[in-house]
Amino acid sequence: MKIFKILILISSAFLLMNCASKKTSDISYLKSSKALVESFPELNVFKTRKSKNNPVVIFIHGGYWNEGNKNIYGFLGRNFAKKGVVTVIPNYTLSPDGSYDTMAKEVAAVIKWTVENIEKYNGNPDQIFLMGHSAGGHLIALVGTNPKYLENTNLIKGIILNDAAGLDMNSFLEKYPPTTNHNYDVTWTKNPENWKDASPIYFLSEKTPPIFMITGTKTYPSIISQNKDFVEKLNTFQPSVKINYQSKKHIPMMSQFIFPWNKNYKEIIKFIDIHK
Repeated sequence: MKIFKILILISSAFLLMNCASKKTSDISYLKSSKALVESFPELNVFKTRKSKNNPVVIFIHGGYWNEGNKNIYGFLGRNFAKKGVVTVIPNYTLSPDGSYDTMAKEVAAVIKWTVENIEKYNGNPDQIFLMGHSAGGHLIALVGTNPKYLENTNLIKGIILNDAAGLDMNSFLEKYPPTTNHNYDVTWTKNPENWKDASPIYFLSEKTPPIFMITGTKTYPSIISQNKDFVEKLNTFQPSVKINYQSKKHIPMMSQFIFPWNKNYKEIIKFIDIHK
């Protein structure tokens, strides 16, 4: 996609200016994946050069569950590391080589790897936060709520949803059954029982980690409506949570993080400081 090429060029420019972090690339976090093809997903770590025991953000990228790459988002890792937040950015098996369940299990494996290894990169394994944009927002919300993915949700101190898609895929797919478009027939399968299993809104509970939400007012209507429904149900357990609306379309909700002075960094770090 053209937008991804633009992001790579801009992030490369910022990389040259930023000496406050160290990137370690292409670390394997799984020996194999239960994908439809042989898959050995990897991750990048952005280590802050500050003292040890820093909070950690695991960022999961979006892209309709069938596109995207960890290397596009170096700007986010660099900017967070500069602000004292160690950042982990993984790849995961994309559709049609894996379903939502494959992806969610791999996100859970990233969390496990982070707990076991992040101290080597100046991160605190007891201060792990999940962040995701679009499809990545869906995956972190699913892993953080559906108990089949994490036995202990206390591992996650908070969830940061940036224009998250797919928070209620069940309702969406009941109206628009999955087709080959965007490989949805593989991502969600054609089994309606899986659609509910894939929908974070049905797993919200008192065990759900604290959530911070930002949503674009110019994004896709389905994202706006599902985010509203999600926070309405979430308020049963976390009554103070509200959607932080921003006057942006879907892609700019992510590309704004290219700039280290973007106000969202301040708000997210405030959320991290409260809950770490």
